[in-house]
Amino acid sequence: MNKKYKKLILSIVLDIIGIIPIPFLDVIWAPLSGYLMTKMYKGKQGKVAAIISFIEEAVPFLDVVPTFTIMWIYSYVFNKEKVEKIIEF
Repeated sequence: MNKKYKKLILSIVLDIIGIIPIPFLDVIWAPLSGYLMTKMYKGKQGKVAAIISFIEEAVPFLDVVPTFTIMWIYSYVFNKEKVEKIIEF
């Protein structure tokens, strides 16, 4: 399986983890999701996505937004020519 599709599967799994409706989990998951986003997606896009991911997980009722999967789509569908230059996770 290609690295990009492994990253897609990981993104979906991380989004599912973020949907779990346990308030205490959000306190731990919000900063962790931001950190993981910076590790999965390098550069300015990864940093911006990490901030968005942190806010999305920290604010109640926004947990349903699939931030990791949206970032994968942005990286590999809309911005694919630049991704090939960025070091993979």
